[in-house]
Amino acid sequence: MEPQLVKSAERTVRILEALAASPDTLTLSELQQRTGFPRSSLHALMRTLVELKWVETDSGRGAFGIGPHALLTGTAYLDKDPALPFAQQTLEDLRAEIGQTAHFARRDESHVIYLATRESREAHHVIPRVGRRLPAHVTALGQALLAQLTDDEVAALLPAPLTSMTPHTITDLVKLTGELDQVRTRGFAYEREQGTPGVACVAVAVDYRIPATDAISCSMPVGLPPAEVSKVTEAVIRHTRTLSATLRREGIR
Repeated sequence: MEPQLVKSAERTVRILEALAASPDTLTLSELQQRTGFPRSSLHALMRTLVELKWVETDSGRGAFGIGPHALLTGTAYLDKDPALPFAQQTLEDLRAEIGQTAHFARRDESHVIYLATRESREAHHVIPRVGRRLPAHVTALGQALLAQLTDDEVAALLPAPLTSMTPHTITDLVKLTGELDQVRTRGFAYEREQGTPGVACVAVAVDYRIPATDAISCSMPVGLPPAEVSKVTEAVIRHTRTLSATLRREGIR
């Protein structure tokens, strides 16, 4: 049975999600196109959100963007996550050992949300930032976590059609299912340019929960020699196993 949602609360959340997902500010007309909400109720909600500082206005375009109070809420989530301090230390240790960019993310239904990142000091490519939400199937992090589910659970979870972000993104569910089988067999996910051109990534699930909700990954240039990729993969596996053991020992679930 579907839960009964309060219409005004749902619309408020959908507006904030639409603004957060857009790289640019959105006009009222653009918001109406993306949400489908009536212009009259949309206008009233936006006025309230601006007054409460959840939304800011761009007077030049007459457009709207996320406001500072949204940041306060997101920061509070990070501050209260008991696993995050341990994960951040793992990312520090991983970057210190291999020199590449490391990430910690959590699955959110059919997406992953980046909770922590430690960038390579020599990074020349765009990398996901904290708070960014990406389709799980396009990332090594997401594939490592989708592999924790059954094929039927994956099929029920993912949208159709699958979103394509680059020419290398897996958009066929059968092909994705085959890739997830390989992830389960070898114990890590590996993707090349499926989410970002020029970038490869290896990821391992942090198995302190069943099924795992979190994963650690390392991004690297796609042209890195195979021996270096193997070195990165071994390090990610080792550090992630240590993190999992630490979280279980600390009683974090």
